[in-house]
Amino acid sequence: MDSHSHSHSHSNFLVFSLIIITLLFISSSQATASKHSIPIITVVGVVYCDACHNNSFSTHSYFLPGAEVRIDCKFKAASPRTAEQITFSVNRTTNRNGVYKLDIPSVDGINCAKEAAVVNTCRASLIRSTSAACNVPAVTVTSNEFSVKSREANLCIYTMYPLSFRPSKKDLAICGK
Repeated sequence: MDSHSHSHSHSNFLVFSLIIITLLFISSSQATASKHSIPIITVVGVVYCDACHNNSFSTHSYFLPGAEVRIDCKFKAASPRTAEQITFSVNRTTNRNGVYKLDIPSVDGINCAKEAAVVNTCRASLIRSTSAACNVPAVTVTSNEFSVKSREANLCIYTMYPLSFRPSKKDLAICGK
């Protein structure tokens, strides 16, 4: 595979997986959101094992359950009524599908779904892997890839680029040279 098609398949995978994760959280949050006008802000991402040291998700890669991730976010209200800012850091552990998720409690005066209402920066970084076979940090820090906002549901989802670990040695039997 040449580097162009390798890069293309990597970005296709990222876009596809991030869209699927985002849609799953929208559908699961829709019922809750419709009952309240309180804004729902969610940060979500995945951690995988780059088994063949490809610097991307490949045939032999797999999602890592139990990986620990640190999420740092800053939300700033940009409305004339308030100059509130929230800055926080939390640790999350990936579920059995390698997904980590953070639901951020609502803050009065911050409406995430209004256009340009919130200036937001989030980043996620690897802390550790619970997999002895895949515990060398590869992609260690990421920022948000894209956000989905729904005014009707007052819902905002910030989806992060994937983070990855790799094995200490590449298995030439399955990965080739």
